[in-house]
Amino acid sequence: MTKYVISGYIGFDNFGDEAICGVLTNYLKQNGAEQVTVISANPEKTSRLYGVESVPILDFIKPIRNADVLISGGGSLLQDVTSLRSLLYYIAVIMTALVYGKQVYIFAQGITPFRTIIGKLLAGFVLKRCHKITVRDRFSQEYLEKMGISSELIADPVFGLETPTVEKHEGVGIQLRGCSSVNDEFLNLLAENVARTFKNKEIKLFSLQDGLDLPVIERFTKIITGKGVIAKIYKEMSVPQVIKEISSLEYLIGMRFHANLVAAKAGVKILGLNYDIKIKNLAQSVGFPSINPYGCEVLDGIKELVAVNVHNYKIPEFTMKLG
Repeated sequence: MTKYVISGYIGFDNFGDEAICGVLTNYLKQNGAEQVTVISANPEKTSRLYGVESVPILDFIKPIRNADVLISGGGSLLQDVTSLRSLLYYIAVIMTALVYGKQVYIFAQGITPFRTIIGKLLAGFVLKRCHKITVRDRFSQEYLEKMGISSELIADPVFGLETPTVEKHEGVGIQLRGCSSVNDEFLNLLAENVARTFKNKEIKLFSLQDGLDLPVIERFTKIITGKGVIAKIYKEMSVPQVIKEISSLEYLIGMRFHANLVAAKAGVKILGLNYDIKIKNLAQSVGFPSINPYGCEVLDGIKELVAVNVHNYKIPEFTMKLG
């Protein structure tokens, strides 16, 4: 019997990270884990959702000391693009486990080029001491190889979730998140081209982490409704609700990695918005177009979106691999 601690971006109501947590906790419980403890920004909610023990994000030392294995992931935890502070936090969690002699598994993470030298050095130091590393794309694997670190390639865990069978895909989904490049110029051009191209279709606007997504979604709603388009905002959704709504679409213009991933698995035509290199990497792997979120690329991107052939998508199969 094994005691596990899971470290990730949990408890922040981020769709992708919560979906991965659900996959991971279900697998561990179904395969005889003695105890599963999740480090979370909202321990009460996490415990209720997944039926596990949960502790606040700064109270990780005791549960790690009492556990056998630390699982770090999935998602993009070990990166300093968002902030160096978050990277230092996840490294501190891993280092704590290593100091106490625990096994450390890096699970289905996406590793992108580090922005700072200190970030790269610290990440390399801890990764070389982990017991097993799995990454979710070949770009991450190749990057780690250049750092002298071996890893195993697996599909993102969300590829393992079931998507509903849809008889007819309808509507246009737009999923945005807060980002410096998503300015009023870009939002106006996007709204103008969406309104012109999809004037007779239902427009659905998705907030998948309300704290970050909802402000820009609301700004965009005012702009596009001003062009005579009827649009509906979808917010405060559970993981199953997100999967159901995205799977029903005909088109998705999406920023978030897992919004695009779910849409791809469900056979939705996608245009990815490259706010981060991981979106471009996913688009290239699966086979859908993506653009940088700049006004000059919007028109060509919409044309590519309309022409997408979903039968050409390459959807990987997820297989759970830990120890």
